[in-house]
Amino acid sequence: MPVEKNENNQRRVQAEVEVPGTPEEVWQAIATGEGISSWFVPTRSDERAGGEVVNSFGPGMDSVAHITHWDPPTRYTAETAQEEPVAEAPEGPGTIATEWIVEARDESTCVVRVVHRWFADSDDWDGEFEGHAYGWAASYFRMLRLYLEHFAGQTCSAFDLAAFSKTSPPQTWATLVEAFTIDEFSRRVESVPGVPELSGVQQSKEITDPTLLRVRETSPLVKATLEGMDGTVPELLLRLERPAPGFAHLFIMPMGEQTMVSFRVFLFGEKGASIASDLESAWNDWLTAQFPQEQPH
Repeated sequence: MPVEKNENNQRRVQAEVEVPGTPEEVWQAIATGEGISSWFVPTRSDERAGGEVVNSFGPGMDSVAHITHWDPPTRYTAETAQEEPVAEAPEGPGTIATEWIVEARDESTCVVRVVHRWFADSDDWDGEFEGHAYGWAASYFRMLRLYLEHFAGQTCSAFDLAAFSKTSPPQTWATLVEAFTIDEFSRRVESVPGVPELSGVQQSKEITDPTLLRVRETSPLVKATLEGMDGTVPELLLRLERPAPGFAHLFIMPMGEQTMVSFRVFLFGEKGASIASDLESAWNDWLTAQFPQEQPH
């Protein structure tokens, strides 16, 4: 995962994961809008060379990339051009090319690889891109595997909530985990009374890969997120049983003087579709009560 450089100042970083499925099934999950929206963020894709991929990370936070290569079911590349720099911000890395590769390992297993490429004359952005690769390997690829193992091809009803805490990351995380009981032996997780219903099994996140462990020290954002946590990784990934089959992803991230709380829920099938709206409203109310925002005068 360390940044690789060549003599032309082109840099790259990558992450990969082994997942169940044929190349066609895996392609549907990583290259179509419907598939990506079922484990990552709401996404629209034109699914052709010359088209666009739009990932929505929240209101006003769309990431637009132009598809430059499209070769189903094995490879596609999309490029995101940096916006014009402003005086207060350092110049960014310019155009970023993200390549997705699917390689069949056997009849029922594939390796998915994501590669970010950019040009830069300095190391200023290396830590940020290592953080991106860390996020894929340590978090989002676990969600991709969950989707392909249990829910591939099923109708997904998802919602994405965010809140901002005025307390430090450790204090914010302490508030969040008080909403659940977690059995350390069985890894079963239940929301406590007064908190919207969620029940399932915590997915393991024991990281032993020395490259990933190194990135915890070299990526500024990852390092800041873990600071003061006494070894705890402030993230919870649950495979849900109630109120409907699916999975939920809860994590925090420092943002200036605040701490951002991100809560994503993916529900599947008819039961998921029937309750998604009410569950989203209930969790939004709970997050707002825990982390109230000052109202503008």
